[in-house]
Amino acid sequence: MNIGIIGAGGVGGYFGARLAQAGYNVTLIARGEHLAAIRKNGLQVRSIKGDFHVRNIAATEHIEDVKGADLILVCVKAWQIIALAGEIAAIVHPETIVLPLQNGVLALEELKESVDEKNLVGGLCRLLSEIQSPGVINHFGVEPILEFGEINRQETPRLHMLKDMFDNAGIKSVISSDIHADLWKKFIFICVSGLLAVTKTTYGELRETPELREMMVNLMNEIHQLAETIGISIAPDYVRETVAFIDTFPYDSTTSLARDVLNGRPSEIEYQNGTVVRLGQAYGVDTPVNRYVYYSVLPLEKKARSSSLIRG
Repeated sequence: MNIGIIGAGGVGGYFGARLAQAGYNVTLIARGEHLAAIRKNGLQVRSIKGDFHVRNIAATEHIEDVKGADLILVCVKAWQIIALAGEIAAIVHPETIVLPLQNGVLALEELKESVDEKNLVGGLCRLLSEIQSPGVINHFGVEPILEFGEINRQETPRLHMLKDMFDNAGIKSVISSDIHADLWKKFIFICVSGLLAVTKTTYGELRETPELREMMVNLMNEIHQLAETIGISIAPDYVRETVAFIDTFPYDSTTSLARDVLNGRPSEIEYQNGTVVRLGQAYGVDTPVNRYVYYSVLPLEKKARSSSLIRG
């Protein structure tokens, strides 16, 4: 199977390296110093599950170089999807599976503007990872897992083919019977990232401070209520289970959104807490904690994007 990984950061780099290690023909789409390091030395993964080094893995900066791939994992930031959707549509063949792994709940809809829906499989992942240095991925928390399912909620042979492939690569995976609900469940969890950014805390600092812990729970409860109003089925005790999950994270761990905000880089705030605020307004659900988080980060986001345009 020929696999294209669009975005070789913490997510794409980790899963791409695992698949390449298992013998699959993987091509990474990367850029800059990261791309140069992968081409020269391969891709190193430092992981809580064991370090490994894939020395011979193809890498390019051009999406068209993976034209005709059987599987395309889309691992770029959520806000980059709109700009890339047309390029992705141009490289698929009738049987290509396009599996987006973005944070948020908008990636499938944005891809459908350009990519034929029959090529799309909904997906999400769970792991804490980042580019530690050019050519090096650091997986520092959470058991990596991929969840994926058909947009129409049917069980199809291609889902089992994907699961067999991920199993063979040592990647834990789950076929979702309702990928839309599972995307919202992750959405509830990841929107805590904005609170980490606003408070400049790690997960450990956030959860051990009673007032911040209460804000975290209220933030998630707002999104749970919003999901119910929209018609997404999520168990009533999901927020409690998610808080217990967060309690297992390494004390000093944080998220890519929080790191981006604190380092003055463009972030996914519009696709996380910003989406909550807009959908809350549309469906008549009050979201005060998410609104506070979003509007607190928004000036920094505007500044980061303005600086990014000036630099490049």
